[in-house]
Amino acid sequence: MPARQRAGTPKRGTSRGGASSAPERRRGAKNVRADAQRNRTAIIHATVESLRNDSDASVADIAAAAGVGRMTLYGHFKTRAELVEAALVDRLKRGEEVLGQVDLDRDPHDAFVALIDSSWTLVDQSRALLAAAQKELPPARIRELHHKAETRVRDLLERGQREGAFRTDLPVSWLLATTHVIIHGAADEIAAGRLTPEAAPRYISATLLSAFEPSAPGMKPPARR
Repeated sequence: MPARQRAGTPKRGTSRGGASSAPERRRGAKNVRADAQRNRTAIIHATVESLRNDSDASVADIAAAAGVGRMTLYGHFKTRAELVEAALVDRLKRGEEVLGQVDLDRDPHDAFVALIDSSWTLVDQSRALLAAAQKELPPARIRELHHKAETRVRDLLERGQREGAFRTDLPVSWLLATTHVIIHGAADEIAAGRLTPEAAPRYISATLLSAFEPSAPGMKPPARR
């Protein structure tokens, strides 16, 4: 027969006074962490959506959209700038997952068009968030966050120059800057109602490929002033 449990000895899984056991405490802590992660995810999603509707959306607006209180939001993000940066980092991470699947080893022209198509979709979805980030974050920090995406375009432009697909009389830095200007110019045109998001990729690619065409033989870049 099994030995009787001594009087006053707590049952297995509990401690004296009915306190939770270590496994129960670990499960409780795990649930708290899961709740915190769900709240954080909801806050970031609400930030993107709120800023898309209103680039000046307040922390209170974002908290309400996320279904949490302001104190809960501030428990994750101490300032609006920190919140906007976290949302931008999240969008860029998601963007990298998309852009990383674009085949850039094909003909430079085709690869560039495919990259513009994918990049434009991400820019279009995040342009309000980027506008908010430009108000909240230093320019150097925004450039740092976009470094990986910029490197991808730079590498493609450099390969295109080596293979004779893109002009070499102008530096890659200028071609890259031109790409940024045209893409963000398209976003401005959409905001003004003069261009549709559906037509934008074709306009961007046509403009840039024409501008990047190799120079005619013997053509020299403009002399420095």
